[in-house]
Amino acid sequence: AVRSVDADFGPAEQAADVIALMDALGVDRFVPVSTSHGGWANMEITDRLSPERVPGSVVIDWIMVEAWPEFVQDLRDIQDPGLWVAGRQRLFDFWLGGTAHPAVARHLDDEMASFGFDMWARSCRVIENAYATWGSPLRRMAAMRVKRPIAHLFSQPGLPDYETVQREFAAANPWFQPHRIPGQTHFPTLESPAVLAGHVEKFAASVG
Repeated sequence: AVRSVDADFGPAEQAADVIALMDALGVDRFVPVSTSHGGWANMEITDRLSPERVPGSVVIDWIMVEAWPEFVQDLRDIQDPGLWVAGRQRLFDFWLGGTAHPAVARHLDDEMASFGFDMWARSCRVIENAYATWGSPLRRMAAMRVKRPIAHLFSQPGLPDYETVQREFAAANPWFQPHRIPGQTHFPTLESPAVLAGHVEKFAASVG
């Protein structure tokens, strides 16, 4: 059956759906894996469930620091019917990282661009609200009620001292495991799929 979108939704609703699906399938133990700002829903899932059921989580190329002004402006422009296409293109250009990687370009131009204004506006509204609520993904993870291993697999460097900030956070919070995967784009899932899959498999095995 195809579920229609009859109301707004964000990380809380997405988490409820995933947990209900796992319950219906009889999945007693699993490791959530998310990409980009799907991390907000991932952390909601992880925070709602016990370490016995979710022993750890993987987030992929999630911007870990506070949202900078240009990024916030892009999020707001994409919520404006007259500005959203230009704002979306700025995100696409940033995510490509100055490359012409064919799989990433195809994903952006053929797949992500297939969604219309309503979905993009909703996504950017949810992301903006998440940063306003939590400050940053690092702070969201630090607020977890029960800590457990979280791996961050990322490629796109693009931000000053980005790796240093994560290493310092990991030193203070040993459950956080950042791993840089060589690449230039926002999508190591497409740029380096075998390497990324290896990291996910190794992490899942380590948490049981």
